[in-house]
Amino acid sequence: MHSGTRSPVFQDGEMREIARRANGVAANVAAVILGKEEVIQACVVALLAGGHIIIEDYPGVGKTLLAKALARSVSCRFARIQFTPDLLPSDVTGVSVFNQKTSGFEFRPGPIFANIVLADEINRASPKTQASLLECMEERQATIDNVAHAIVAPFMIVATQNPIEYEGTYPLPEAQLDRFMMRLSLGYPSPAAEEAILDSQTSGDPFSALDPVVDAAEVLSMQEAVSRVAVTPPLRRYVVALLAATRASRDIYLGASPRAGIALLRAAKALAILRDRDFVVPQDVKDLAGRVLSHRIILSPDAAVHEHAEEAVIARLLETVPIPGPDR
Repeated sequence: MHSGTRSPVFQDGEMREIARRANGVAANVAAVILGKEEVIQACVVALLAGGHIIIEDYPGVGKTLLAKALARSVSCRFARIQFTPDLLPSDVTGVSVFNQKTSGFEFRPGPIFANIVLADEINRASPKTQASLLECMEERQATIDNVAHAIVAPFMIVATQNPIEYEGTYPLPEAQLDRFMMRLSLGYPSPAAEEAILDSQTSGDPFSALDPVVDAAEVLSMQEAVSRVAVTPPLRRYVVALLAATRASRDIYLGASPRAGIALLRAAKALAILRDRDFVVPQDVKDLAGRVLSHRIILSPDAAVHEHAEEAVIARLLETVPIPGPDR
């Protein structure tokens, strides 16, 4: 029997229906973001796994449109925060204002109280403002004046930053990068996709014609289903071995943390659902390892001098860690 024997926690046909809805979200976004199916799938995986993403890419490749299309596809409230050097933490989380009529303070929520939040050019804000996101990302709440205000689920931050322009920016600390489930890059489109983009964007507005395919309640249902996806002990040991390899590699100064392993396994479970399976296989882990682990490691000085990329180092480690056999 295969290591991923069907789990009895899913009813007949339930997994297929969940996979259909999840892939429907990806296809809906792909109608606007052309030629980037793998990146879109990764965004949907992060959404179903309850994670956040950071997109490092050049201006004008569709980062904002991707976040907006994802929010509209799942019929969720979208908010955009333009990070600037003078942005204050209260501009993100909100502020308590004294109401003279009631003789009390009223909380006015900031833009972070949305379902999908675009943190545009996040590294342009001060470290203090960046830190205001930490509690929101991890605890799904914001504490203002010693009062905790819950952020309604589903909740996802899509942060962006320019990888080549560093003047006037504040690099994100490792503790905050570790809160992002994945680091993605859209990249420039292929010539065929770019021609199609020019045609669609100059003859109309494809985003205005985008309709939701699921709602917030269905997203929560799919997130709950992810928690029920089966993971065998050999598969868990495979993830542990991969994390250990990052800590033992000569190319890596700081290896991946246990939180990275949790994120990788949660993402792999969500990817299994998109692939119409209620169990994780090693290929799910391998397909996501680069995106989940690359921003969580620090290369050694020697590797940095030789301009090795984090993704390439992770790819080499995947070739050395033995793949587990079937769990009989």
